[in-house]
Order: sequence, then structure tokens, then C-alpha cells
Amino acid sequence: MVIVSPLAALLVSAGTPPLTPDGPTAQHWLRDELAKPEYQAAKPTWFDQVAKQIADWFASLGVHVSGNAGWVLAGIGIAIALALIIGAFAVFGLPRLRRAREAETVFDDGDARSVDDLRRDADAAAAAGRYADAVRDRFRAIARALGERTIVLLLPGTTSQELAVEAADALPAFDRRLHAAAGLFDAVRYLGHPATADDDESLAALDRELAVAKPQLSMALDASAGGAS
Repeated sequence: MVIVSPLAALLVSAGTPPLTPDGPTAQHWLRDELAKPEYQAAKPTWFDQVAKQIADWFASLGVHVSGNAGWVLAGIGIAIALALIIGAFAVFGLPRLRRAREAETVFDDGDARSVDDLRRDADAAAAAGRYADAVRDRFRAIARALGERTIVLLLPGTTSQELAVEAADALPAFDRRLHAAAGLFDAVRYLGHPATADDDESLAALDRELAVAKPQLSMALDASAGGAS
């Protein structure tokens, strides 16, 4: 069947010989006709399509659903879906933020190496020229040592930046260096930045100095004990 535009119909009624458009012309006329507001307004909305799909699904189960019932069921289905999505966000958090937080943790799951183990691994990596591995394990050795001294509380999800903030509260003289070490660890581990021998040596020096540093909390407790005596 050939579809002609109103202009073509007018020409035919005026005595002009009938037009037989070629394929592209007929398609152009059809697109122009369907683009008119009355055709667009008659198009089913997404809600109409959802209601029809739900009605079709019930029909496949042998249950007849009228048009109005389909709308009601569509509304109920959308409400349930939204409730499930909101509930998932409430329980699991935003996936992207959760992944980002998991990616920033200092220790991998199951990494139970001691301070001495981490230091030996860092020394071996540095001796082999694998400075990225050395930097990662050197920072972990610092974290583990601070945790064993109860200067920081190490949890499975502790991040390098959280560790730096908590450690700097007890050791304010190391604030800048702790944050620089955390930034180096993140850059090497998560951003793929290369590490150098100087990077490893800076962390090794920080580890040695922290090992003999006395946190302010201990000093405050000692002062209180001396005053009480």
C-alpha cells in the first residue's frame, strides 16, 4: 500500500494525475505524517508499556487482567522495585562508594603477616629492585607496628588516610610525614605510580623513627601518674 501525504491528495482532487512516489519519498512523507502532534500524543508511554507487559505476564499464567488492573499492578510493581532498590542502598551502600572504600584499605583480605615479616618482605623487594612492592609492605609494616602498640586501631577496612590521621593525633610531630607516607602508598598501590629507592628509604626511616617515638597519650598518662604520687 502506498501512503501519500495530504499535499498529494490535494493535487489528485484538483485533477492532477495520481502520484506514485518512489521508496525514499514515501518514507519521507510517512515520517512527516507520523511526526505530527496527534500521532505523538497517541504513542503509549513507558508506564503503558510496563502495564501491558505485566498484563501479558499474567495472561501467560492463565490469569486475565483488564486494562485498568494492569495499570494498578504496574504501579504496585514499580513501588516494590523502588523499595527493593532503596533497601539495597540502605544495607549495602552506594556500590561505587563501597568499591572505592574497599580499594583504599591498607591490608588485603587474609594478610596476617607480622611486623617482622612485612619488614623482611620489604627488604627483599627493595634488594631485588621491586620498589613498588617494597613501598607497599613498608607502609604495612608501619601500620602493623602502630596497631600492635595500640597507637592506632587497625580494622579490616582501615584506610591509609584514616591510619595517618589517627596516628598523627598521638604523634603530632610526624603528622606531615605520616600523611605523605599514606599518599605515597595510595599512589603506588592504586594509581600505579612507580616507586623509587628514595621512596622506600623514606618509609624505612619513618618506620625506624616511629618505633622509638613516644605517643602523647603515654606522656600524659605518665605525667598524671607522677602528679598522683
